[in-house]
Amino acid sequence: MPSLRQSYTVTVPESLRQSYTVRVPEEPPAAAFPFLKQEMRRKASMSGSVLVSTFVGLLINQAKNSKSAQGLVGLRNLGNTCFMNSILQCLSNTHSLRDYCLHNSHRRDLNNNSRTNTALMEEFAKLLQTMWMSSNSDAVSPSEFKTQIQRYAPRFVGYNQQDAQEFLRFLLDGLHNEVNRVSVRPRGTSEDFDHLRDEEKGKKMWSKYLEREDSKIVDLFVGQLRSSLTCSHCGFCSTVFDPFWDLSLPIAKKGYSEVSLMDCMRLFTKEDVLDGDEKPTCYRCKARRRCTKKFTVQRFPKILVLHLKRFSEARRTSKLSTYVNFPMKELDLREFASGNSTNAVYNLYAVSNHSGTTMGGHYTAYCRNPTSGEWYSFNDSRVPLYDMQMQTEASSTRPLKWCEMPTFYSSFTYKVINVSAG
Repeated sequence: MPSLRQSYTVTVPESLRQSYTVRVPEEPPAAAFPFLKQEMRRKASMSGSVLVSTFVGLLINQAKNSKSAQGLVGLRNLGNTCFMNSILQCLSNTHSLRDYCLHNSHRRDLNNNSRTNTALMEEFAKLLQTMWMSSNSDAVSPSEFKTQIQRYAPRFVGYNQQDAQEFLRFLLDGLHNEVNRVSVRPRGTSEDFDHLRDEEKGKKMWSKYLEREDSKIVDLFVGQLRSSLTCSHCGFCSTVFDPFWDLSLPIAKKGYSEVSLMDCMRLFTKEDVLDGDEKPTCYRCKARRRCTKKFTVQRFPKILVLHLKRFSEARRTSKLSTYVNFPMKELDLREFASGNSTNAVYNLYAVSNHSGTTMGGHYTAYCRNPTSGEWYSFNDSRVPLYDMQMQTEASSTRPLKWCEMPTFYSSFTYKVINVSAG
């Protein structure tokens, strides 16, 4: 048998983006490449170039299989669990949270003092690992994860349709508690920060919050809201700073056919007059006075979750169908900041969407894959490619724009991709 001990430099197609040097031994290890050994014996007289082509073909096929499993895995509907699947796909495509789970970084943060014994975080990470590292693209069953979220939040026991936003809040709260870096929360103490300037007061309140609640989940999703109350009689202004996990936005200009997301943000942050039965007690006047209330964002989170309130305040059975236009890139929220903020520009990467009525419907998700930059539609087990550009520019049938559930914006996930994409 002629010797096949040669060295070949093989440039693999652009999809693999690497250059490989392949050394083919005379007798390749059967354990490593049994099929290649069999091929060599059958075609011993063939040139080494054919063998290299066979090997490169193997690499290309492996790359294709790997690509098909890069987070593009559907989730089986266990019975009205589309609300859960939609949120899980949005979180799966949250770059930093995904890496936190794939690299098992969460294990160093597991808090054994958690009342759920870290089982929820472990099952969540396990599910994401299966979705991103599976050798095939078959839909995955989230049944084990559902068992753990039911233990943490019994309201999700059974197979009734649930609200996706509520599910997201419970899930993030549960994950946070199990990886909270604070193993023993300190006792609450009352401190007076009213003598401080707003900027300093906000920092103090944020530090006090982190003394009790400090986790990777908080790092990503939690921001700080500033609420000001100004007395119309004496002009005294009191401020309160509270953490937030998402912002629930009212639909602006009720009755109009189309509004923008910025209109909704402006409505959320506009001054409200508190009068009549709503009069608060002024700290300085020591009496109930007419006041104005206003929200601004003191600290923007890395991942901003926005929720559009499409249910009528008067009748929960009616759903507002107002078309809400929102940008895909560079959502600039600096006008809503309490002070100067340089990290208030966001790019969209995931949408949880509800179609139907308040009496019934279906949840899906639209997510931008953090590896490829492509948008996909996640409809339970089905994960087709989604032409986001076509949908956002179409004159009709714009499902994303009608979303009512959480819209995920990221301040950092796609900066590099956006720049390189022009």
